[in-house]
Amino acid sequence: MLFTLFIFLILLLVLVLAHEAGHFFAAKKAGVAVEEFGFGFPPRAASVKRGGTVYSFNWVPLGGFVRLKGETGISKDKDSFSEQSWPKRLLVIAAGVLMNFVLAAVLFSIGYTIGVPQELNVRLPYGARVRERSVQILSVLPGSPAEKSGIQSGDALVSFDGAVIESAGRFREIVQSKKDTSVTIGVRRGGQNFEFAITPQSLPETNRVGVGVALADIGVVYYPWYLAPLGGLRATAVFTGEIIKAFGGLMVNLVRTGKPGIEVSGPVGIAVLGGEVARLGFVYLLQFAALLSLNLGVINILPVPALDGGRVLFLVIEKFRGRAVSPRVESLVHQVGFSLLLLLVAYVTLHDVLRFFR
Repeated sequence: MLFTLFIFLILLLVLVLAHEAGHFFAAKKAGVAVEEFGFGFPPRAASVKRGGTVYSFNWVPLGGFVRLKGETGISKDKDSFSEQSWPKRLLVIAAGVLMNFVLAAVLFSIGYTIGVPQELNVRLPYGARVRERSVQILSVLPGSPAEKSGIQSGDALVSFDGAVIESAGRFREIVQSKKDTSVTIGVRRGGQNFEFAITPQSLPETNRVGVGVALADIGVVYYPWYLAPLGGLRATAVFTGEIIKAFGGLMVNLVRTGKPGIEVSGPVGIAVLGGEVARLGFVYLLQFAALLSLNLGVINILPVPALDGGRVLFLVIEKFRGRAVSPRVESLVHQVGFSLLLLLVAYVTLHDVLRFFR
């Protein structure tokens, strides 16, 4: 439990601080005074002031925040956020989301430099290379010859009657010709090799001769260091598209059926998954953090009050109206939106608690 909590806090701190750093650097570039950059949330433990900005270190380690001068529209000083041009204000607001995408690309790039285990079921992009190829057993059909013999999901196929297995497709071809014939299948499990006597049969579930396993060709995909950034950018683009597509499907299901149609996780679910992923290895944690960063970026740019996308929406309204919405009205809308988001987080958190700890 402590390990899971530690991983969650580290992930949250990195992702949120990266987001806030985007706002911070964009504000500095735009000439906006940054009154405070907070690490964690109050109460304050310590602080130091440099270059007109208070860098505070707070007791609640759940991310961080940036407080800009004139963010509420009250100050009329030249270095106030509210007094900047429309493009500069847009840049400052959108910079947090942009930083989340940049962070994801960097994490993916590091992962591809080290090597990322993945299925080899598609043509690899330019420059990608593969090492440590294996045929992985993804699942075992209950009651099948494979299950009865002792083969387990997660095993890696090594041999078939002494011959090396090079691909899942080749294994299926051999099995098809061995109906009702006892064969020996070698697997690797936990660094050790095991052999099992098994008889392929005609399986009613698939209408084919087999042993009852779902297979995948797995390999560690990596790029030379000078091409890894290209792989990282490509992964960022592909996964961003997948996230947007999944979110769109979620919204459609909500409208049609009143249900999301997919499992939605909040802080508790992310913490549990983060702990499990961290136990798999560092590169898996990098991938997980990159995906979380993309999700944070996509969600934050939605035109929902209290989110960055909601603030962008008010800028767009200002552009079309020719004047800004009253700061008092905008503040009220964001407060209502924030309250609704808190209720949503509370609901999802309760759902996660019941799902993972029941």
